[in-house]
Amino acid sequence: MMTGTVSFHEATFRLVVCGPSGEEREVEAVVDTGFNGSLTLPPYLVAELGLPFRTKTTALLGDGSQVLFNVHDGIVLWNGRPRRVAVDVADTEPLFGMRLMEGHELTIEVIEGGSVSITELFRS
Repeated sequence: MMTGTVSFHEATFRLVVCGPSGEEREVEAVVDTGFNGSLTLPPYLVAELGLPFRTKTTALLGDGSQVLFNVHDGIVLWNGRPRRVAVDVADTEPLFGMRLMEGHELTIEVIEGGSVSITELFRS
């Protein structure tokens, strides 16, 4: 089980993101259940980690606009194990979405300082 907290009405977790040469950065990421991808990171962090470019893709944002994103390959330490993920590059705070949480149960105590937990339902 992984745990985080609710702060300013956002469920947050600390994640370790790894680059291809072993670089690691701990980032605080916000749970975004409206995001069907895995992870977004700001451009400076993608550059610092040296994440390799994969492709470009479009996404439909909550306000109805479409945006073109660069997508890079990354590794996240997830349940204590390295997991390859697609990282969307976005000029925003780090977000992680539903694809990263697939096969898990998300529980949020929606109060300031409340606990957030992600529990693995099965091993993939």
